[in-house]
Amino acid sequence: MPAWDSLTVAGGGSWGTALANHLANKGYHVNLWLRDKKLAENINSKHENTRYLSGFALNPNLVATSDVAVLRTQLLVLSIPCQKLGEFLRTVEDNLLPDVVVVNTAKGFELATMHLGHEIVHNALEIPHTYAVLSGPSFAKEVLQAMPTAVVIASKNPQIGGHLLELFSNQSLRCYYSDDVTGVEAGGALKNIIAIACGICAALHLGTNSQAALITRALAEMQRIGVALGARPDTFMGLSGMGDLILTSSGDLSRNRQVGLGIGRGKSVETITRELGMVAEGVATCRAVHRLILERKIDAPICEAVYEILETGKKPLDVLSELMTRNLRHE
Repeated sequence: MPAWDSLTVAGGGSWGTALANHLANKGYHVNLWLRDKKLAENINSKHENTRYLSGFALNPNLVATSDVAVLRTQLLVLSIPCQKLGEFLRTVEDNLLPDVVVVNTAKGFELATMHLGHEIVHNALEIPHTYAVLSGPSFAKEVLQAMPTAVVIASKNPQIGGHLLELFSNQSLRCYYSDDVTGVEAGGALKNIIAIACGICAALHLGTNSQAALITRALAEMQRIGVALGARPDTFMGLSGMGDLILTSSGDLSRNRQVGLGIGRGKSVETITRELGMVAEGVATCRAVHRLILERKIDAPICEAVYEILETGKKPLDVLSELMTRNLRHE
């Protein structure tokens, strides 16, 4: 296993902070890079991310900084929101080592290009690098509390993938390996759209039957979209597909479910986003996937229904009626 003398997590939101703290708990010295110098100083003085994870103590091995020098590291974990990822990498590329191992944790499709994480990274960086993605059902607060969690690490390089499994795994976080990078990333992105739909259903008090039907039929849509992009259908039955879908659709710590709950209660997306104070990737991803569905002629009525609610102002109950009265067919 590599010595991993230098580890940096880029992105000081809840998930970046949780992963940095997880690695620090394993005994590594971890740099947490973030743009906000004052927040970095606050984290170091209080050993707590008071903006995103108030009340959770952080390991002293975690050092927050806004100095781009720490990006010159052997292992760079990216916890930058999907829509900002390409811009960030193009800005800091000169600070990266040529042989850096990049582990991306962002979940989404880039709105401008309809690209997944691996495409965003490869297009932004001209330097050679090894790419992996970490995804799966994992709320940041529960990882900070060392609650049992399982995730998947996908890479086309099985040797590096194996090293990363060892790096991230411990008694509270179990990692599995996959070589289906596209499938793992597509699952992590698409489930955010479905979580919005599930939040809407919950706010409208449509019952648990509807939630079960929605999640099940949505999984079939996720597979169809993923396969159209070159993913394997079985990947969506694993942690990054079904696992993350169940968690994000049913857990109230889910930002995307909170978006759906707000919409179902009559709030605007702008109001919900302001109240959350954090990025909910499902909104931008829904717009990108809408374009993808149209281009590839993919049958994805649930994703399209969420798009209509978010972008055209269609009423959720009207959309539901249309879904329930579609032509009957085989499962």
